[in-house]
Amino acid sequence: MSAHRRKPTTRSRRHPSHRRRPGRTLLVTGCALVALAGGGGWYLYRDLAAGIGSSKALEGAEKSKFGDSNILLMGLDSRRDQNGEKLPAEVLDKLHAGSSDIGGYNANTLILLHVPGDGGRATAFSVPRDDFVDIPGHGKDKIKKAYGLAKEKKQEQLAARGVEDGRELEQEGREAGRAAQIETVRNFLGVPIDHFAELNLAGFYHLADALGGVPVCLNKAVKDTYSGADFPAGPQTLDGRQSLAFVRQRHGLDRGDLDRTKRQQAFLAGATKKLNSAGTFTDPAKLIKLIDVAKQDVVTDEGWDLTAFVKQAKNLSGGRVRFTTLPVERFGRNYGEDINVVDDMKIKRLIAEQIGPMASAAPGTQGATSSPEAAPPPSPSPSAPQDGGGIPCVD
Repeated sequence: MSAHRRKPTTRSRRHPSHRRRPGRTLLVTGCALVALAGGGGWYLYRDLAAGIGSSKALEGAEKSKFGDSNILLMGLDSRRDQNGEKLPAEVLDKLHAGSSDIGGYNANTLILLHVPGDGGRATAFSVPRDDFVDIPGHGKDKIKKAYGLAKEKKQEQLAARGVEDGRELEQEGREAGRAAQIETVRNFLGVPIDHFAELNLAGFYHLADALGGVPVCLNKAVKDTYSGADFPAGPQTLDGRQSLAFVRQRHGLDRGDLDRTKRQQAFLAGATKKLNSAGTFTDPAKLIKLIDVAKQDVVTDEGWDLTAFVKQAKNLSGGRVRFTTLPVERFGRNYGEDINVVDDMKIKRLIAEQIGPMASAAPGTQGATSSPEAAPPPSPSPSAPQDGGGIPCVD
């Protein structure tokens, strides 16, 4: 099934006419009054959240037990919108991301967020994008490729059956990509995935702007012409363009991609801190603005009660998320490409130790083997000092 979004009406909620502004103001005011009174005004948010793109990629999937939730966050390195259309040139220029024809559909950001049902501390596991794993129906490859490989295969199958509509090909291909990426991560980590959120490249930009900037902290100044990162040392607040450069930088970092996962974690920590400190969860107008932005860039699984999660997410800020980057045994090469050689069972045991017994360990998994060109394992990353106003400083 394809991802679907509500069919736009002739009078868009995002760009209301002058005549509709009093009505929207009344809606926001009424929503604020109900929320402040502690009433049941969340149905208003539910109506707004329904406009966010949804997917059936998790339909029929096994769920976690005991009220726990495992949420897969997928960041696509795509320069196209949800319908496969090229992003405008002025947007690409702001993103410092090159042409719409590069980037493909690699899932360059993969983070599993485990939220305990008992209200305990959440854990976020970053999966390095070059981990060499089993991709169902394809064989071993970099984990980031599962999405794009499945998308391309599905589109080729549809084209062979005579489907020519570009939007249908894009949406059906993306649904296949989502399902394949989720299955690959689920098998690799050995735990159920209850929900997912997919964010395109422009999403980091729009999210940071909607929040009024995201606070981060750097141990040292950096300058990278590839990503556009140019930041001084110390705590600072990044706008949308700077945030995208921050999470994309890998050149000039001691551990390359593995240090980039630290950047992604720092961005999430800063964003959750800003969400709470800015009063977004208690300010209906701000929350509506954030949801409105999400409609542009986010796809989630169908049936996910986002309003309930928004209330739960208040507990994820203020240092209540522990970030972990999954271990890499050594570096290697596969058909001329750099890969991360990993031990599947070691990773499953690590996750089980941190979040409880494995609910659905994938059968028959084996540790990956390295090529003759394998490099020594990377040295562990030191703990980041906490001197950035409650935000961990990163290199």
